[in-house]
Amino acid sequence: MSQEQRQRPKEEQFPKQEPIKYGDVFNVSGELASQPIKPRDAALMQATENQALGQTQKGSPASVMQSAAAVNAAVGLVNRDDMSDIAKNQGVAVFETKVGGNRVITESVGSEIVGQFVEPDVPMNDPGLVLDPEAITIGEALEASGLTPAGDKPLDQSDAAAIQAAEMRATGKNHTEPGGLGAIAQSAATKNTRTMPAFQKTTLADVVSGAREKLGGDKAVTRQDAEGVIGAELRNKPDMRTTPGGVAATVATAATLNQNRKSA
Repeated sequence: MSQEQRQRPKEEQFPKQEPIKYGDVFNVSGELASQPIKPRDAALMQATENQALGQTQKGSPASVMQSAAAVNAAVGLVNRDDMSDIAKNQGVAVFETKVGGNRVITESVGSEIVGQFVEPDVPMNDPGLVLDPEAITIGEALEASGLTPAGDKPLDQSDAAAIQAAEMRATGKNHTEPGGLGAIAQSAATKNTRTMPAFQKTTLADVVSGAREKLGGDKAVTRQDAEGVIGAELRNKPDMRTTPGGVAATVATAATLNQNRKSA
């Protein structure tokens, strides 16, 4: 061992671990981006989500913050009762607007938006519409997403994840079928990351066209189906925002239309 190696400071040999910061998991800037995610920030967002939505949405900003804060606390980088100055002084917010038949949920920490996604305008205790022959099915909703402006965009990992979640809800299985729609979507998303130029990429419409025939089963869209698809898309979007007119948004619209038809 050389003299230089023997005298190297310990902190250079073992770099100090950094906490997970807001900028590591959310598309934010400014002061918030450099702030560690702390346990009481996460608890506050969870409580605010629960109050506004009735539950914490899987894959939502609150669930991401809970995971990050738990890691930060577990390795001793923050205390379990810590709260960031921004959350303490500016608060967190969850608010909704109505767009068409859906609720658009926007969540923020201070002045920075950390997530935006659609929710079907369906009661939490919706029993489902499996036996309604007039209800929009998951396959039909997937096909409809290909007819929106989002259908022309290159298919990415968030689209593939949403399609896989939709397939599992349609078939009632907890895995994607080999050669099925979800597998096709994943293959296309992976290929698109290596394909240039853009016009050669596989689009969302290319994959969901004829979805009813590609699925191994189908069923009417319920709120629970929509929530599963929304969560899958959110977890795979760096900006935590569902694509307007994309798979999650279209499935959410279908759930709302089904509920409205049942209530009429």
